[in-house]
Amino acid sequence: MANHSSSKKAIRQIETRTEQNRMRVSRIRTFVKKVESLLAEGNQSEVVVALREAESEIMRGVSKGVIHKNTASRKVSRLSKRVKALGVA
Repeated sequence: MANHSSSKKAIRQIETRTEQNRMRVSRIRTFVKKVESLLAEGNQSEVVVALREAESEIMRGVSKGVIHKNTASRKVSRLSKRVKALGVA
């Protein structure tokens, strides 16, 4: 256990940041799952809107430092590829 007041404060800050980061990652997963469920239904008009929202949320995660930029780009690319394939079918 920390003895210095600065160490105790650092521990409190880490706990707060960890909680916020967990919420951000969970929120990203929720948006991605929404896109995937709409893809499974085949609802093209709604899936485009959901993809736009998911992309925004994923990139917000990048700016907050929760996920890596390349990881986010890969996720967006794969989702948009699936949405595009739905439009062709």
